[in-house]
Amino acid sequence: MANTVTFNRIRSAYAGTVIYPANGRYGPRVQEDIQLVLLHSGEMSIEIDDEVHEITPGSVVLLKPGHHEQFIFSSKGETWHRWISIHIEDLSEAEKDYFEELPLYQRISEEMNRLTDLMLSVQYAHPSESDLLRSLGMSAILLYVSEMSRTRALEEIHPSILTAKSLIHSTYHEEITLTMLAEHAGVSPEHLVRLFRIGEKTTPIKYLWHYRVLKAVEYLTHTGLSITEIAIRCGFKSTFHFARMVKKKMGKTPTEVRQFSWKGNPIDKA
Repeated sequence: MANTVTFNRIRSAYAGTVIYPANGRYGPRVQEDIQLVLLHSGEMSIEIDDEVHEITPGSVVLLKPGHHEQFIFSSKGETWHRWISIHIEDLSEAEKDYFEELPLYQRISEEMNRLTDLMLSVQYAHPSESDLLRSLGMSAILLYVSEMSRTRALEEIHPSILTAKSLIHSTYHEEITLTMLAEHAGVSPEHLVRLFRIGEKTTPIKYLWHYRVLKAVEYLTHTGLSITEIAIRCGFKSTFHFARMVKKKMGKTPTEVRQFSWKGNPIDKA
């Protein structure tokens, strides 16, 4: 992300939403901004410099300044899309090259949806040139780049590992066994262990307890919940088991972790 623009270079940012009727069209035009177009329903073809791109619902498109564009929407019914436009002062050639190398589109994330919701909500009380809207516009660019990198990283991870980790992240406070994780991931327990050893350098159950400790440390540092309550919420068998696992991971007891953090010291959770 080193070549993304700085905040002071962003002149304005705003969001919009529109539903086109059947056979809707927009353009031709020359794109002036960095623009993210979120296609929620219907169909959309974008002609960019005489090259046509078919966009499917659930995609966010990154449009770059200086290109000739024309939009053609579904002939069968309505098409709903939203957008975020970020106007940037004179992109350098290096910055233009950076944006040109980014993918034209990717899936819309829940975070991108929420960011668009927020911009649409606050812009009625704040001008597009305000620090608030400009910062949200910059966040939209950074989020797109970050999600691109994350998507590429996830593509290198075995799907069964991702599925097992998703179950752990959503139900870590409940009783979870290796058999349950394997069934959820669609492989045998032995195969799941092998996959984790190769891809994560640990086992599924060790990963589970590691994640529980991380969540417990979050509660210790950011809430006033009791040690007993945190142990229960994070799936530990007892407060003794909780204390032993935290001590092993952090080198401190739960109480010491909390006191250390509340005195303003950073907690290393790596």
